[in-house]
Amino acid sequence: MTDTPARLLNLLSLLQTPREWPGSELAERLRVSPRTIRRDIDRLRELGYPVEASKGAIGGYRLVAGAAMPPLLLDDEEAVAIAVGLRAGAGHAIEGIEEASVRALAKLEQVLPSRLRHRVTTLQSATIPLTRGDGATVDPQTLTVMASAVTGQERLRFAYRAGDGTESRRLTEPVRLVSTGRRWYLVAYDLGRDDWRTFRVDRVSEPFATGARFAPRALPTGDAAEFIKRSMSRLQPAYRVEVSFAAPAEFVAARLPASLGAPEPVDERTCRLRTESADSLEWLALRLALIDCEFTVRAPVALVEYVSELGGRLTRAGKA
Repeated sequence: MTDTPARLLNLLSLLQTPREWPGSELAERLRVSPRTIRRDIDRLRELGYPVEASKGAIGGYRLVAGAAMPPLLLDDEEAVAIAVGLRAGAGHAIEGIEEASVRALAKLEQVLPSRLRHRVTTLQSATIPLTRGDGATVDPQTLTVMASAVTGQERLRFAYRAGDGTESRRLTEPVRLVSTGRRWYLVAYDLGRDDWRTFRVDRVSEPFATGARFAPRALPTGDAAEFIKRSMSRLQPAYRVEVSFAAPAEFVAARLPASLGAPEPVDERTCRLRTESADSLEWLALRLALIDCEFTVRAPVALVEYVSELGGRLTRAGKA
């Protein structure tokens, strides 16, 4: 193999397999001399790939963890598996990794060959997740188009359906995608309204990056997450919630969304949650019921009444 760039890529692909490769086996695989392998290993190290050599009569090479993440080479099956996994993380807002999933998915899908992109789409459309939260699902492709526009600072066009069903076309300067754990929102400057807006991504369709670049404007709040929080507080009533749990604080905290805050320990076996939430009472009641411990709702009265009603409904359903 006389093509040096192609040989380096093949060598890198072999080294990314989690095993140690004797120099003689690498030379045989690539049809070059052991001396050429040693030279190519030095080139990979210069490019930032941490290749470790072991001593001995035969000697061997393997790729180890380094200080930075170098580019990876993936075969077809690996690329499809990663893309499907990232789509799952992006589309269903797995807390803590959802934004990273979208960024990684946007990068991966940008370089996926069309044949692999088709396989990923086919597999995704043929599977249904067991849970869908509140029913507001997001197309991962919509997220990746938006993420690319945000990263590339490109103006974004899309169709939007408001909460009352009104449909419109928007031209925006997108600055950030924000996940609240249950929903995705886009923070963008709406050129048609000449003002900042938040858009629920599950209500967006036909997103299209125009290619026109823009200089980012300063958000009024300075932070996209804070902007979302203030926008939601204007649209939804906030509830002052107080709940007591017959379980340790760490047990409850591990089963509650971070957006609700951290429970305070009362003693080793009980804790209390005091928070202000703009989520619906129905969603709050269901989240509490999923914690798998005894609890008592102290406030608000509307939540106390709803939990009581829900409990009665479930009891009657169990007797049917």
